[in-house]
Amino acid sequence: MPDDPAVLVTRDDADPAVALLTLNRPARYNALTVELKSALLAAVEELAKADDVRALVLTGAGKAFCVGQDLVEHAEALRTEPSTAFDTVTEHYNPIVAGLTALPFPVVAAVNGPCVGAGLGFALACDLRIAAAGLKFATAFTGIGLTADSGLSASLAHAVGVSRATELLLLGEPFTAEDAQAWGLVRAVVPADEVLSTATDLARRLAAGPTKAYAEVKQAVRLGAVATLPEVLAAEGAAQARLAVTADHAGAVEAFLAKRRPTFEGR
Repeated sequence: MPDDPAVLVTRDDADPAVALLTLNRPARYNALTVELKSALLAAVEELAKADDVRALVLTGAGKAFCVGQDLVEHAEALRTEPSTAFDTVTEHYNPIVAGLTALPFPVVAAVNGPCVGAGLGFALACDLRIAAAGLKFATAFTGIGLTADSGLSASLAHAVGVSRATELLLLGEPFTAEDAQAWGLVRAVVPADEVLSTATDLARRLAAGPTKAYAEVKQAVRLGAVATLPEVLAAEGAAQARLAVTADHAGAVEAFLAKRRPTFEGR
């Protein structure tokens, strides 16, 4: 029986401005069915409209973060409708990744267990990652005769460099949370039972910060990976002009001059 609901959206008890989005198919290690992908996309779209959310934690229920595409469902699609079996890339994977990266607040991935294929793509679509000690990451695509999707061709190269990303995508060899931390792919490695609390603490910290500035940082960093220097400079100038008239900026400057800690309201 499928898990019900396919995703869970809750709020942090200590700070309701922090939302928690949980992939909820633990019996299958959160393998991605059409049902789960559709529910995840709908949840991301709803969160984008929520004006009271200032940070998000993305995680998986049970022992895994997400092991990628459900190959049982995919094999059935190849047998019955091979011409449409890969429509899920444009219908689900692409908009999920685009939606996560475009959220106007920071997103922290609480990578609590195995993170493979599109699951890795989703984790890298988040802004920061906390990983469980000893867990395994893998790209896995070439092992079933495919190239990367879910933005991994760009996001993995951006995170670890072109040479290492090429190696990881070509060979598909697993790597550990400790490897990922050494490469700068995750912020911290903690015991498995501390992943969610550590990620939530980080999200609370971010939720108390200058949300509009964070949104501009997210856009600037991703633009910087693909744009020319003149394009980056122009984008930075425009972003600073937008932030210059925010209450958070004005209040923080006054707080600095008064030698007190600023309070950010996300406006």
